[in-house]
Amino acid sequence: MKRILVPTDFSEHAEHALKIAAQIAKKNNSEIIILHMLEFPHQTNDAIFGGVSIPETMLFMQKANETLDAISQSAFLDGIQVTEVVKMDKPIHGITQVSKDYNIDLIIMGSHGSSGLEELLIGSNTEKVVRNSEIPVLVIKKDISDFNVQNIVFASDFTEETKKPFERLLNFTRSFDAKLHLVTICTPNSFKPTHVIEQAIKDFTNHFNLTNYDTHIYNDTNIEKGIINFSNSINADIIGMCTHGRTGFAHFFNGSISEGLVNHAVKPVITLKI
Repeated sequence: MKRILVPTDFSEHAEHALKIAAQIAKKNNSEIIILHMLEFPHQTNDAIFGGVSIPETMLFMQKANETLDAISQSAFLDGIQVTEVVKMDKPIHGITQVSKDYNIDLIIMGSHGSSGLEELLIGSNTEKVVRNSEIPVLVIKKDISDFNVQNIVFASDFTEETKKPFERLLNFTRSFDAKLHLVTICTPNSFKPTHVIEQAIKDFTNHFNLTNYDTHIYNDTNIEKGIINFSNSINADIIGMCTHGRTGFAHFFNGSISEGLVNHAVKPVITLKI
């Protein structure tokens, strides 16, 4: 894990994400790229800057750079290589482009969750990044002073197409030497016999050289509640899942589940695109 991208709107929740990034970077000798997006309102006064004059634009850019400079001097970033980027674009486009330009391995985003506030790192923007990013996205909801990851949940239906993203989760898990908990949630609307689920998980795990892991079948009224309740029951540190991106989750997952977990799960959630 060489480079970690942390988009920031200079909010408290963005700082929570940056602190987590710092802890991960120190464990893996990673570089952190801090990104601030400037998205101006679309008006008719200026065709280039959407109604914001060039002097105002330069002032916004200057203030953003000054704020990033101050953040980069934070004590929790001591000893970490930090790169600052200010980009003028829509959040999803800018984050995607910077991820490619800097060959990012992990995106960490702060989120208020389902507060209903329309800010850079919450609601639809977070969900768009989660759905569209080719790079794993870790969503952080609260300040975690000691990000000591010991248990990671991977909720899935364990089909063939989930193997490739699972490999990326394995790399992430190994950086913490954490235990994996592989779980399928069984609900009244997605019921499968136990022996069918057990065989699917067995076929899946046989493809990998896994050592520190458990397998589980968990029953609940719906998949989102099942993932959250199971994760709470084992005191998981992170919830992991696969996403199809624009088309929603394959088979086991769908759009509403991804949005629900990103918005409602208090625990950190890492998503990996199929």
